[in-house]
Order: sequence, then structure tokens, then C-alpha cells
Amino acid sequence: MKLRSHGRHPYTPLRGRPDYSWPGGKRLAVYVALNLEHFSYGEGLGAELAPGGPQPDILNYTWRDYGNRVGAWYMLDLFDSLKLPTAALVNSAMYDYAPELVSACRARGDEIVGHGRTNAERQGVLDEDAERQLIAHATERLAREEARPPKGWLGPWISHSHLSPDLLAEAGYDYLLDWCMDDQPAWLACRGGKRILAVPYPQEINDIPAIVGRKVGASDFADMIVDQFDEMRELSAARPLVMGVALHAYIVGQPHRLRHLRRALQHIVRHRDAIWLTTPGAIAAHCAALPAGIVP
Repeated sequence: MKLRSHGRHPYTPLRGRPDYSWPGGKRLAVYVALNLEHFSYGEGLGAELAPGGPQPDILNYTWRDYGNRVGAWYMLDLFDSLKLPTAALVNSAMYDYAPELVSACRARGDEIVGHGRTNAERQGVLDEDAERQLIAHATERLAREEARPPKGWLGPWISHSHLSPDLLAEAGYDYLLDWCMDDQPAWLACRGGKRILAVPYPQEINDIPAIVGRKVGASDFADMIVDQFDEMRELSAARPLVMGVALHAYIVGQPHRLRHLRRALQHIVRHRDAIWLTTPGAIAAHCAALPAGIVP
């Protein structure tokens, strides 16, 4: 029996792929992604600290709002102290609600990545025209505010329809972060002969699945980051790898968790001379410049 396939890329085992290196001969590329998200009051989706009550769900709405008002600023101070580049994954609604926060990321030189309009909605449930409009609306706002269009996209809630890669490629995106099936980038085939690069984005080293979903403690989450980094450093001797760390300010921007995040990131930056501390956009650009056939 032949199962339905997405048809975007063939199965390619990790062992036996063409070898390459990151800039400077580095073997492990590491990036930190800070999700900057805004939510509709009294309706729509959103991660929950505790089971919510009837709308307006003040407990969970204000918990998430803490991230933009307070937690993200603690995190930016931490990133500055470590001289750590990051990628800001931005809901376009942030420009109306908290423009100062996106401006601070811009001033740091962070990459601004498209992350839909708001995480109160999913794009994968929309029909083709509505999804195209969602992508266009978010893209136009980021392009206007940043004076250039974003190169990368992460769907709100990592939500995709069957056509999302096609629509993103047609909208001019170079890469997406939603396809989390590998530790190396891979090309996805799109309609009309186009293609888009899948850059690895973490589902495990990600504070929502770990802390909110699995109830992992702050210390254990920091240990996960450290263990992932140490093991991937060793594994990358055999092949180039990508390690991402996905963070949300309303979760790890809480001081008791920030304390442990600080420890984990300090561990990573102690090895900055041995790794490529970078952004997903730089990873995508490097892969696009490699000879054809190197990246599967």
C-alpha cells in the first residue's frame, strides 16, 4: 500500500549526504529565535499557563502580555550582555501593539522573520485565497516597517495548509521554519518549478512544548539546551548541523526561568569561536550559495 505523500522532498537518510561546512569551516550553526507575538483580547488562540475560564480569559491573556511588556526586555538585555545575535519572529500585529519592542530588535541588528498576523489564528485552516491574503498582509506590513521584505516565515502555531509552501514561495520567501524534520536544511519543491528551503526549527528545544506542554522545569529546560548543544557539537564533526533554540518572552522571560536560560546561553557563547552563532536567514543564504546538489 502506498501512503499519501506531500511530494515536497524525497526521503534522504542523514548518512551519506554530501558534506559541506558553514562559514569559517565551522560545523555547527546555532541560532536563537525569539517569538514576538500578540493575541486578540477575549477571543482566539493562545498558549495557556492554566486552564482558562470563560472569555475574556484575563489570567492567560495577561500572562502572555507580560512577555511583551516585561519579559522580552529582560531577554534583550541578556542577549546584549552576551553579544548574541537573534532572530525575531514577528506577528505583524506587534507593529500596532508594541512597536518599541520590534524597534529594539531592529536596532540590535536582529533578523526580522515573518510570523503571520497574530498567534490568535492559524493559517492552515484557511482556503487558498484567504491564506494568500494572510501571508500578503503580514509580509506587506513587515516590509513597510523594516524597509525590506522578510526572507523567512514561521506560521502561527506552525500551522500549514497543503499549499502553504507554494504560497510562501510565490510571495517571495526564501525559507520557512515550519518543517522540522531534520538537523540540516533541505529544499522543498513548490508548484510552478519554484522551491523553498526548510531551515531546521526546534520542536523539542522550544519552551512552549517543553515547559507549557510537558511541564518541564526551568532548570531542566536549560539542561536540555546545554545537552543538545554539547551533543550536537560532537555530532557535527561528521557533518554540518543546525541547532535552533525557540523562545517566548512570556515563558522564559519570567525571572525564575530567565535565570536558568542565562546559564544555558552563557554555556553556548563560551564556545563561540568553535561554532557559527548566526540567524536562520544567514543559514538559508549560505545554503542557497552552495553548488547544486549539495543541500538535499
